[in-house]
Amino acid sequence: MAYVQPNFQTKKALKEAVKAGQRVTVYQPGGIFPLTVHDGVVSVEGPHSPQPHSWYASVEVDETNAVIRVIA
Repeated sequence: MAYVQPNFQTKKALKEAVKAGQRVTVYQPGGIFPLTVHDGVVSVEGPHSPQPHSWYASVEVDETNAVIRVIA
């Protein structure tokens, strides 16, 4: 699982930001498992650790790892 930047507290906030055209990027924290998807579908979770994760989503990203659509 990856995270999105900025750190959204809810999936609803993520969806609203993407819909409004805000730049949201995907990254893999710590680099333990490098993010290998560029221009495809990625699973993300939030909010960031150490907070407990309370939402999960599948997002479509472009070649710069920017979220272009929240799928589910």
